Amino acid sequence: MTGQKKKTTIVLFSGDYDKAMAAYIIANGAAAYDHEVTIFHTFWGLNALRKDESMKPKKGFLEKMFAKMMPRGADKMGLSNMNFAGMGPKMIKHVIKKHNAMTLPQLIEMAQEQDIRLAACTMTMDLLGLQQEELLDNIEYAGVAAYLADAEDGNVNLFI
Repeated sequence: MTGQKKKTTIVLFSGDYDKAMAAYIIANGAAAYDHEVTIFHTFWGLNALRKDESMKPKKGFLEKMFAKMMPRGADKMGLSNMNFAGMGPKMIKHVIKKHNAMTLPQLIEMAQEQDIRLAACTMTMDLLGLQQEELLDNIEYAGVAAYLADAEDGNVNLFI
């Protein structure tokens, strides 16, 4: 055995609360098992990194439309199934609270505390008109080449 840390990489493509929650549960678990962990957020997965406060950075028309249509922050993401016009997320959050489980924002905070590398895809940010000031503090900005460099050495590579 070489004594090197194992590596886990996760591509978070989905903007669904439950899928993002699964990605963060796996990431935090892997970090607890002493893995180096990277979560590469792309397309709708970037919503997990959005700040929940309203911001007014200078944007073009299409970028403004994307900003209005996408949920602002992890806690506002919908469910992949049983969304029920917004009632599904309220119900799952009630169940989470009832069972003293961690919410998605808490899992993201825990990931940051465990030094999990949270990377925002810069190409997708450009496509969707997202700017760094709209995303959480203390995250990284990277392109696909940076993700692939991490994944190449990964023991576990997931796409969620």
